[in-house]
Amino acid sequence: MAPRLLVFTRTTAYRHDSIPAGVAAVRALGRFEVEHTEDPDALDGPLDGYAAVVFLSTSGEVLTPTGRERLAAYLEAGGGFVGVHAAACTEYTWPYYGEMLGAWFDRHPAHQPGKALVEDRTHPATRHLPAVWDFTDEWYDFRTNPREHGVRLLVSADESSYDGGGMGADHPLVWCRKQGAGRVFYTAFGHSAEAYDDPGFREHLRGGIGWAARLAE
Repeated sequence: MAPRLLVFTRTTAYRHDSIPAGVAAVRALGRFEVEHTEDPDALDGPLDGYAAVVFLSTSGEVLTPTGRERLAAYLEAGGGFVGVHAAACTEYTWPYYGEMLGAWFDRHPAHQPGKALVEDRTHPATRHLPAVWDFTDEWYDFRTNPREHGVRLLVSADESSYDGGGMGADHPLVWCRKQGAGRVFYTAFGHSAEAYDDPGFREHLRGGIGWAARLAE
């Protein structure tokens, strides 16, 4: 039986038009049984049957108090969490979430081409990528630098390659970390529907989800 993923896309703030394309891309990875929901009550029940929980461009406050407790308990006990793009614009009023994810979104410049610097090419989410990855996205700035919180930094932004960057020479975009016994993977990429058609980005998602779900090392 294929590992189960819970893909959660509830929004109470900005809603990305790319969400359907993102869900379709995760389904197309083919290695998971995907359950997609926007019902906050879906996280109120036991989560231990899922290999990973994926927050795909969620925004705003999306969980019930019980859902917060369930998600934290799931991660601390060894579950997997994947945040894609606007997952960093989520649950600003829940301090645990910001700690777990590694950083919260602050701002972004215009959607535009730029260069991503792949710092760690040994991770399943990045080992297929070139050292310099040309991509088009929103190039998120974050409120804090997740590197300061002990994350394993995988990809950073070359701010000289696009207009409007606000974090300077050390600008993380993709990272992973441990939370209790669990695994957390986050990628800032994924704003547009076109991103999810990109083979390199799909493999990036496959590797990140696989790592969080303990299917790839």
